[in-house]
Amino acid sequence: MGLYSGVHRFRGGNGKYLDVPDQVSKYGGGTFLLWYFFFVVLIGSTGVIGEMSFGRATRSGPVDAFGMACETRGKRTLGERIGLVPVFGSMALAIGYTVVMGWIFKYMAGTFTGATLAPDSVDGFSGSFGAMASAFGNNGWQIVALVLTFAILIFGVGGGIERANKVMMPVFFFLFLGLGIYIFFQPGAATGYQYIFRIDASMFLKPEVIIYAMGQAFFSLSVAGNGTLIYGSYLKDGTDIPASARNVAFFDTLAALLAAFVLIPAMATTGAQLDQGGPGLMFIFLPNLFKNMEGGAVFAIVFFVAVMFAGITSLINLYEAPIATVQEKFHLDRTKSCIVVGVVGLLISLCIQGIVSDWMDVVSIYICPLGAGMAGIMFFWVYGKKFVLEQVNKGREKPLGGWFYPLAKYVFCGLCIVVLIVGAAMGGIG
Repeated sequence: MGLYSGVHRFRGGNGKYLDVPDQVSKYGGGTFLLWYFFFVVLIGSTGVIGEMSFGRATRSGPVDAFGMACETRGKRTLGERIGLVPVFGSMALAIGYTVVMGWIFKYMAGTFTGATLAPDSVDGFSGSFGAMASAFGNNGWQIVALVLTFAILIFGVGGGIERANKVMMPVFFFLFLGLGIYIFFQPGAATGYQYIFRIDASMFLKPEVIIYAMGQAFFSLSVAGNGTLIYGSYLKDGTDIPASARNVAFFDTLAALLAAFVLIPAMATTGAQLDQGGPGLMFIFLPNLFKNMEGGAVFAIVFFVAVMFAGITSLINLYEAPIATVQEKFHLDRTKSCIVVGVVGLLISLCIQGIVSDWMDVVSIYICPLGAGMAGIMFFWVYGKKFVLEQVNKGREKPLGGWFYPLAKYVFCGLCIVVLIVGAAMGGIG
C-alpha cells in the first residue's frame, strides 16, 4: 500500500450534496433532478463499483494502481505517469474546497460572536457574503482552515475528526430533517416545492442541463480516479463492494434531496428568484432562516460546526493523495511533503477566491470525469473481463449479472469521454 497508508479509513461526510440544491436551482428544478438521478444510478452501478474494486485489488492509490495495471502490458512507468492526473484532480478539488472552508470557518466563528446572524434582511446577508467571497476577501479564515487541516495531516490527529464526524454527521442529518419540517409550514415555501418538482420540457434536452447533472453526479459520488479508489484500497476481501456502492449512491442522493428540500423552499419564503443558484445558498438563505426562527442562533452554531467537521474531513482526504505522491516521487519526509503541498494549495486558493464557483464547475465537468475515465480504462479495458469480474464479485454471495461488464466498459467509460467532449464543445464553463 506504500505511502497511501496515511489516508484515513473512512469515506467521510464531505458535504458535496450541498452543491446539488445550487444546481437544481440554476438548471430547471425537477428537470435537473431527473437527469441527476439517472446518472447517479448509472455511475453508482458502474464507476463507483469499479473504483472501489480497483483500489481493493491493488491496495494502492492512483499512481501505483495505474502503474500495476499498465505493468501487465510492460508499461508500468507510463501507467504511473497517467496516475498523476487523478492526483492533480484531487489537488484541484482540495484547492477549491479550501476557499469554501474559509467561508465556513468565518461563518462558524460568527455564530458564536453573533456576526453571522447580524444582518437584518436577505439583502444584508447577500452583501455580507458577497464581500467575503470577492477576490482576497477572506484571507485570514482561509489560512486558518488550511493550517488546521495540515496540522492534522502532519501530526496525525485525524482519528479525532473521524470520531467527531460519527456524532456530528447524524446530528447534521437530523438538523436538516428538522429544518425541512420547519420550512414546510412557512409562508411561500410551496413555491419552492413546486419548483423542485417542476419538469420544464424546454430544458430537458439542453446540453448544459445534462452535462451539469452528469458532472454533479461524478462530483457527488467522488468518482474521479482518486478518493473512491483510495477508499477501496482499505476494504477487506470479504466486503460486498456492489452493496457498498449502492449504499453510497443511496445515502448521497438522500442527503442531496434533503438539502434541496431545505434550501430552495427557504429561498422561496423570501421571495427570491429560484433560478439564481450560486454557492451563496448556504451562506445567505440559511442564515436568514436561522435568524427568523425560534432558537435559530443555537441551530446555526450546530449547523456550521457540523459543516466544519465535514469539510475538514474532505480536505484531509483530498490533500492526502498529493502529499503521498510528493513523498513517493521526491523522497521527502511527511512534514516536508505537507509543507510543499500546503504552500501550493494556499497560494492558489488565495488567488481564486473570486472565481471559485467557476473553478469547481471546471473540476466537476472536466477533472472528475477525466480521472474517472482513466481509472475506468485501466480497470475495465487494461485488466480485462476475467480480472474485473473476479475482483468485483469477491465477497459477494451472488455474482453480478452479465449486464455489469459491458455497461461499465462501454457505457460508463464512454460517458466520461462524452462529458469531456460536450463540455468542451459548449465553449467552457461559467
